[in-house]
Amino acid sequence: MTGKSVKDVDRYQAVLANLLLEEDNKFCADCQSKGPRWASWNIGVFICIRCAGIHRNLGVHISRVKSVNLDQWTQEQIQCMQEMGNGKANRLYEAYLPETFRRPQID
Repeated sequence: MTGKSVKDVDRYQAVLANLLLEEDNKFCADCQSKGPRWASWNIGVFICIRCAGIHRNLGVHISRVKSVNLDQWTQEQIQCMQEMGNGKANRLYEAYLPETFRRPQID
């Protein structure tokens, strides 16, 4: 492991699992598909696999994507997710979207 104890890894996974139980985090922050399993940790949002691919294409200077289950997380990354979450992020980043804005669809 990269200097993290098994205890830390388990604790971080438990924190992520609890965050995913929050109502706003049960749906992808971008397309609203159910059950996101990926996250853009620097933005602080949970996203679906399709939107994770889009975020990866934006570049790491914009969005840093990790799998909720497959990747190892650091304390800093967990903290970013705890501080933001989908609801807060969407209120912040989508505050000035026009009423005619069409959200990406799962298809």
